[in-house]
Amino acid sequence: MVTAEGGATAEAPVSAWSPLRVAVYRSLWLALLGANIGTWMQTVGAQWLLIHQANASTLVALVQTASLLPMLLLALPAGALADALDRRHLLISVQLFMVAVAAALAVLTATDRMPPALLLTLTFAFGVGQALTLPAWAAVIPELVPREQLRAASALGSISVNVARAIGPAAAGVLIAHLGAAPVFALNAVAFLIFAVALVRWRPGNARAVEVPERFTAALRAGGRYVRHSPIVRRLLRRALVFVIPASALWALLPLVAARRLHMNSSGYGLLLAALGVGAISGGLLLPWIRTRMSANRFLLVAGVLYGGALIVVATVRVVPVVLIALLPAGLAWVTVLANVNAEIQLFLPGWVRARGLAVYQVVQGGGQAVGAFIWGVVADTAGLAPALLVAGGLMLVGAVTAQIWPLPELRGVTKDPTTYLPPLELALEPDPRVGPVLVTVAYTVPPEREQEFIEAMEVVRGFRQRTGGMQWGLFREGECPPRFVEVYLVPSWDEHLRQHGGRLTGADQEAEERVKEIAGGEPEVRHLLPAAAERR
Repeated sequence: MVTAEGGATAEAPVSAWSPLRVAVYRSLWLALLGANIGTWMQTVGAQWLLIHQANASTLVALVQTASLLPMLLLALPAGALADALDRRHLLISVQLFMVAVAAALAVLTATDRMPPALLLTLTFAFGVGQALTLPAWAAVIPELVPREQLRAASALGSISVNVARAIGPAAAGVLIAHLGAAPVFALNAVAFLIFAVALVRWRPGNARAVEVPERFTAALRAGGRYVRHSPIVRRLLRRALVFVIPASALWALLPLVAARRLHMNSSGYGLLLAALGVGAISGGLLLPWIRTRMSANRFLLVAGVLYGGALIVVATVRVVPVVLIALLPAGLAWVTVLANVNAEIQLFLPGWVRARGLAVYQVVQGGGQAVGAFIWGVVADTAGLAPALLVAGGLMLVGAVTAQIWPLPELRGVTKDPTTYLPPLELALEPDPRVGPVLVTVAYTVPPEREQEFIEAMEVVRGFRQRTGGMQWGLFREGECPPRFVEVYLVPSWDEHLRQHGGRLTGADQEAEERVKEIAGGEPEVRHLLPAAAERR
């Protein structure tokens, strides 16, 4: 488990390969590996088509921006869809869309009808498919493997991406050198078709119930509200962003490093990406071992120094073997930092909002890469390639030091399993679920000597009230009866409040509420105030 301070953890490591013993996870992981290989082949093909264009620095960087910008724009709506709909059906539909986009890229390139603007547009469309896929797939993983294997599964996801990064660019470089970019795009279409078939063959044994899905706009607001009122999630996202923005310079500018500084062809560029991929695979395999030897926050510092040093080497050295060696620890740092943050978010988020919370993480990671790629491309065009990489390396080193200021949170002992502990709602009327807003009052009588303790404990209650549906919250004291405190919170609709009672609360929330009751010395008095014009069902 993550620790907030230095020192190694004591938990026994789970094998990095243990999730692959689960047959359904193994088959989907292998299919996704093929899709990841196809994606990297397509990325190399798109970048190499632009390498000889005017303003190549900006255009090549825009390939990454076009593929990742949809994460920034669509990840949260995609997360809301994944929490509300059948995730398997959503994933199948999106993969078929991506097959169509990749096929269009292949046909148009083969017929020499692929100007830069159209290439970037289709790359953006493919990124839309990825933005819709990632939250749903990330939310499915905890349903496929045991909880204790979740970090290993997250690392395997990164290994999949980086095995693809090691294989895909090298294969694409050879194909482009001999056959051109069109076959690369065609193979990507085939890879995603295979992934779609694997999803069709998957039959979940305990399909997630979606009988009464949340309304789309309400689900969007609920997801944003949860993240906004969760300090732990916000801190994890901040750490990812501090790492990703300077790190994106390497991915965005590496094609130009290969062509201009190292005078390599497409195969050489594939070799550089393969070095990053090998380092990343090593990081995924070593992550369980690292977690037993080093605290997460100490490793953030080490990883930042490794990656920043690699950026500086790439900016100043023109010797290919030295650059290849420097890329190995950069790949290791990349995967271990992001896989660890991703796993912590997956472990922390409750099931009802998992896809939306992971979607926000994808916004931060993908959006940070997209914005960072554009920034570093512009800096390279205006100030030069080496200065851009040096500035990014300096920012990475500064960001590594901030791990001591914004450390990863302590999550040991935090109970996020869902629980239904509130008594059934018994009203004299049964309002329509759409009625709202609903004002809930909870009155406590608190012994005078425990008032300050009660007020402090209610701050914890405030957090989960707002995360699970409360738009506004307040704690008041009755002027006529000073020992009597009244908690007041506003919920958007009766349906939203029913969801608070029926699955959004966790064991940690129950512990916080029981603590308040213990201080007050009894059960509170609860009232539900509905709009005066509310209709009964």
